[in-house]
Amino acid sequence: MISTPGLVIGGTHSGVGKTTIATALMAAYTRRGLRVQPFKVGPDFIDPGFHEAACGRPSRNLDGWMLSREANLQTFARASADADLAIIEGVMGLFDGRDATTESGSTAEMAKWLSAPVLLVADASAMARSAAALVRGFEDFDASLDVAGVLFNRVGSARHADLLRETATSCCREVPVGFLPPNDNIALPSRHLGLTMAAESLTRTCLDEMAAWIERHVDLDRLLRLAQEHSRPLAANGTGQKACPTIARIGIARDEAFCFYYRDNLDLLRAAGAELVEFSPMADAELPKDISGLYLGGGYPELHAAALSANRPMLDAVRQFPGPIYAECGGFMYCTKAIVDATGVAHEMAGLFPTCARMQLHLAALGYLEAEASEDVLWLRAGERVRGHEFRHSEIDQMPANVRRCLRLHNGRGERGEGYMAGSVLAGYAHLHFGSAPEFARRFVEACRNR
Repeated sequence: MISTPGLVIGGTHSGVGKTTIATALMAAYTRRGLRVQPFKVGPDFIDPGFHEAACGRPSRNLDGWMLSREANLQTFARASADADLAIIEGVMGLFDGRDATTESGSTAEMAKWLSAPVLLVADASAMARSAAALVRGFEDFDASLDVAGVLFNRVGSARHADLLRETATSCCREVPVGFLPPNDNIALPSRHLGLTMAAESLTRTCLDEMAAWIERHVDLDRLLRLAQEHSRPLAANGTGQKACPTIARIGIARDEAFCFYYRDNLDLLRAAGAELVEFSPMADAELPKDISGLYLGGGYPELHAAALSANRPMLDAVRQFPGPIYAECGGFMYCTKAIVDATGVAHEMAGLFPTCARMQLHLAALGYLEAEASEDVLWLRAGERVRGHEFRHSEIDQMPANVRRCLRLHNGRGERGEGYMAGSVLAGYAHLHFGSAPEFARRFVEACRNR
């Protein structure tokens, strides 16, 4: 039974300030002595780092399209078992998900699965009475969703706050819990794949300012009561991921260039018997000792291409590694002959695939996808499907015809791309969530043991 009270931070649209507000709330409640468990709806690798900095606890991804309802409830139950409060940051606008006609993958869907109330964040800049119409529309759009509170962001003045309070009180079901003015001291910098990583931009001073900003302008006691009174206990069939003894050591690339991993993917590998040993393709001269497999995740290899290319001993070690390698997105780029940056400069990489990854001046791909194995290869079986996501600014040159295409990638509108195999290397642009096909992790670990 899941009994931890939850609070879902939903927005009227992307860019409304959900990450800043969710992180600030996490920091404020943690400073009050509560054990706050953070979550992020959707396939995001960056926001969870801000959550962890605020709470001192790992943040987990919840996703209604990549994972089943039961898998999401198990993740929620497992992570929040010892917490006083779960704060779940939503994705995009409250009702936005995989497509325009269903709630699949949306914050609203997850809030209903968790039986948790929603705190709706609305950008009130340049609005007064119209803000109430906006909020009322969100309250009434789905009667089965519990929009239990509203928080107005980017409020221009005390007079503006008074106007918003008056109109919301007269037109909406809930009196606003707070009115947040702009605060340049807590602005979070961005780059081409979203916010910068928390380790780069979220200082202790900034986190303290976030907590103080929320304390000054939000009724935290009332908000906590809303979470406690509106959350309903849920039944979850166990917590999954029963560990087995260690049977393989797998090296996992982890540094500024490779930092995009679903925490549940790592947990599934450990539960399957993997000992994960971190190493840095940028700084280390050799791979960890006694490993039998490699996992090269995504991140920002394009920003560190010169340093990666200069580390020839590591490139040689990866090039000559005899065991199974799974590489996705940035890890796939590292496995090509070269990363060609936006200025046209080519930086030599491991060369496991005879193509180059070229940075584009525009977004190259964004969205959910499903990978289907076209044949029995490595740790995949023909016809098996694994769900995932892609978000990138690079494209590869034409892959030679003699390279095996082992995955067909579908995005709901037809085939979107391919996954490739070279020797014992499986690679492609998709970030796959192993929880959508748990045999993927188990067979990968088995392949590493049996190499």
